[in-house]
Order: sequence, then C-alpha cells, then structure tokens
Amino acid sequence: MGHSHGLIDRTQSCLVVIDVQQYFLDKLPLDQRGPLIERIAWLMRVARALDIPIIATAEDIERDGPLVSSLTDELPPGSKTFDKITFGLFGQPDIRAAVEASGRHDFVLVGLETDVCIAHSAIGLLDADYRVAVVDDATGSPPPHHNHGLRRMTAAGVMITSVKGIYYEWVRDLKTNAAIKAELPQALPPGLTL
Repeated sequence: MGHSHGLIDRTQSCLVVIDVQQYFLDKLPLDQRGPLIERIAWLMRVARALDIPIIATAEDIERDGPLVSSLTDELPPGSKTFDKITFGLFGQPDIRAAVEASGRHDFVLVGLETDVCIAHSAIGLLDADYRVAVVDDATGSPPPHHNHGLRRMTAAGVMITSVKGIYYEWVRDLKTNAAIKAELPQALPPGLTL
C-alpha cells in the first residue's frame, strides 16, 4: 500500500504539520514566510471540515520554541503538539503511536524543513508502508535546499503535490467542493486559485 501512486483518499488521510516554528521560519526568505503559514493554515481548515485528523509536531520545543500560534489555533480542540526530538517523526515512539492510532494510511505532510524533517518523516512513513504525499507549496527550506529535499523524496517514491492538488484529491466531487467552499468562506491564501 505504501508505494501506490493513486489519488489520496480523504477517508484514509491524515494531515501532518511538521515543525512550523519561528526558529525555522526565520531561515526562509522573508517573502516566503507569511504565504507558507497561510497555505498550511488553510489546509488545516480544509482537513478539519472534511474530518481528516491532524498530527502536529514541533522540534525540541524548549530550545526552538512552539508551533506558531496561528497554526496552533487551527488544531482541533484538545489536540497536542508533539515535542519532536528525532528528525523523522516515525522514529519517535509517541508520534509513531499517534500515526498508528489514527487508523489512516495516506499521510499528507506540510511544514519545515523540506530536506531534513519533511524528507526523513516522509521516507520513514513510506518505509513503514504508508502512502505519503508532500505538499510542495506548503513546505519549505532555505534555497536551494527545498528543491534538494523534493528531489530526494521523489527518488524514494514519495508523491509530490500542491495545495490545490491535494484539495481536489480530498474533495473529489462538485457537491463536496461546494460544501467546503460554503463552510470556509474566508479568502484563499494569496496566490492560490481553485
């Protein structure tokens, strides 16, 4: 199942928000930071509207700080942010347990940094026989490392998609699309068209 290249199924999906902390955001070009957070927050709202579980991590919270508050605010009530001390999330027992407890098989990854924690997490999940998609325009690393990470994951068999692409894979039909657009009347993130 982990290496299937079919469409991502929302009933089997889990959104994973990885290490969107100010410490890592500050490494990105200034013009990329706000739009990245807005795209991730919007995908989190879509996931919640579609009853897609969300797992959130922040790396070494004591040293690097918490998940940015605008994303913490988008987590479902009662959610926790895992304090990640491994680069690949599947290598940490409590996060691995959350992945397994989700009962989902399709993991959609967003966050930071593409070439390290996103790549390690994606490849670790793939090796554990999960299907993995990484959202190119909702992940980041300082240039040129973002592209290095995407190439590494592509070579490993991870699906690379976009915010628009995963949205339409999740909604699948006009009725669901209309219902989600009605439920999320806020403006789309800058640069995103549906």
